[in-house]
Amino acid sequence: MNVLLLGASGRIGHRIANELLERDHDVTGISRSGEIDKIDDADFKAVAGDATNPDEIAELAAGHDAVASALGPSGDEGAEIIPKMAEALIEGLRQTDVDRFVWTGGAGGLNVGPDTQLVTTDEFPDELVPLAEAHIDAWEVIRDVDDLQWSYIAPPAQIEPGERTGEYRTAEGQLVANEDGESRISMEDFAVAFVDELENNDAIHTQLAVGY
Repeated sequence: MNVLLLGASGRIGHRIANELLERDHDVTGISRSGEIDKIDDADFKAVAGDATNPDEIAELAAGHDAVASALGPSGDEGAEIIPKMAEALIEGLRQTDVDRFVWTGGAGGLNVGPDTQLVTTDEFPDELVPLAEAHIDAWEVIRDVDDLQWSYIAPPAQIEPGERTGEYRTAEGQLVANEDGESRISMEDFAVAFVDELENNDAIHTQLAVGY
C-alpha cells in the first residue's frame, strides 16, 4: 500500500511508520515542519503539512491507498485541536477518492463497566482528563461517519516504548486489561495492531481497543 501517515514525527507515529516500512509499504510521513528524524528508508518520504486544513489534507492524500493518523497536540497546542483534526481529515478525504483511514484514539473513552468510561474513574489522572475528553470528542466526530471506511484504534491505560513482541489482544469499545487488572502495551506492539488493522480491514466502523 501507499500510505499517508499524519503525525509521523510523534513517538507512536514514528513506530507506525517503521512497522509499515518493515512490511514493504510506501509511506509519506506528514509533520508541520516536514522534518522527521530517525527514519532512513527509500520507501519513506517526509512532507510538511497542516492536519487542521481539509484542503491541504485532500491534496496530500491524493494518490494514496489509505491514511493513517497518529495525530495529537504538539508544542504549545491544546488538546482541543484533536477533534478539529478529525473533522479536517474527514472533510479532506471527502474531496478525494481515498475512503480508508485508521485513527489513533485514546483510552479514556473506553468502557470499564456498564455505562462507565475509564476517564470517569477515580484512578484516572486529573491532569490527563482534558486530553481524554478531546479524544472522546474526536471519537464522537468519527463514529457518525458512514461514507468513509474508518477504524478507531484505542490504546490501553498505559502505553510506552518497549519491546515488539507481535502479541496483543483486542476488544470492541472495552478497555483491555490482563488478569491482574493491568492495562498496558508497548508502543511497538500498538503499531503492530494498528498496521494489522490497516492491512486486514477487520474493524471497519469500529472502536477497537488493544492491549496485552
